[in-house]
Amino acid sequence: MEILKIIGLSIGSIIILFTLTKIMGQREMSQLSIFDYFITITIGSIAAEMSTSLENNFMQPVVAMIVYALITLIVSYLNTKFVKLRPILSGKTLILYDNGTLFKENFRKAKIDINEFLVQCRTIGFFNLSDIKTALLEENGKISFLPYSDKRPANPSDLNIKPKEEGIITNLILDGKIMEENLKELKLDKIWLMEMLQKQGIVKTDNIFLATYNTDGNLSAYLTNNTKSN
Repeated sequence: MEILKIIGLSIGSIIILFTLTKIMGQREMSQLSIFDYFITITIGSIAAEMSTSLENNFMQPVVAMIVYALITLIVSYLNTKFVKLRPILSGKTLILYDNGTLFKENFRKAKIDINEFLVQCRTIGFFNLSDIKTALLEENGKISFLPYSDKRPANPSDLNIKPKEEGIITNLILDGKIMEENLKELKLDKIWLMEMLQKQGIVKTDNIFLATYNTDGNLSAYLTNNTKSN
């Protein structure tokens, strides 16, 4: 019976955790502020504790998780409503490097070692600090780099080239299964899809790992043996 109870509590904690996460908002780990990060870790720890709670007090961790979620929503509202509170609740952007100057005090505040900073520079592709104009430590702990204009990669506007605008690519087949909803949104059907595949020498969808369609009307099918048919 204890095993069944643990299974039930585990499933319940997952459902509650998933629901609270959806309510609090979906963001990547790299986008979380320090406050969001420790709140998320705490709620996860409470959920894990709840899954092994064999006593009849499993409602206590549920209430605790709800309280943490509500606090997160309140903080998010305050961040939106009161600009002056943002640096206190979510942190603020720090200048680490600008025009050849390293800001030692900001390195100290951020608890970042100069060697760690140089590793981040090399990881992003800058092996020489003289190529960088400004480096900022964002609220989520990620370092943003602004290179000098003559050190950044060239783009079409630099060459006076106006490439054709690209549209959204839509998946039509995933792992052999036709995505019927996507076909409907594009106002297409299975008959059209099979005709397009037959033109590429494909008679069935079972061996198609991925098939995509772009706004130019091109269908690309990728077979399970990693060969490509266009």
